[in-house]
Amino acid sequence: MSNCLFCNIAAGEIPSSKVYEDELCLAFYDIDPQAPTHFLVIPKAHISSVSEINEENGAIVAHIFQVIAQETKKLGLDSYRVVSNIGAQAGQSVFHLHFHVLAGRDMTWPPG
Repeated sequence: MSNCLFCNIAAGEIPSSKVYEDELCLAFYDIDPQAPTHFLVIPKAHISSVSEINEENGAIVAHIFQVIAQETKKLGLDSYRVVSNIGAQAGQSVFHLHFHVLAGRDMTWPPG
């Protein structure tokens, strides 16, 4: 999608501070971090949100969670939160599936 911010980042048209990249996904640091460590992991294929996951693209999401486990270990994180907002009311502002990985501070519950 040419007007999707995260599609443009995945295509390299907009620079990002990369944590990890392969043929299926990209991880990069959030430009407005909400924790000392805060990066996003996105599929390179456009999927609007968790509500769009199906049998055809579900393997990409499994791969993303493998990448999250791998990269948090590399960063020495033994405690972290993974968040995905679905829909505007839940706080989704970019309608391309993404997972926030937050660490380095106490996480409260329930979240705001």
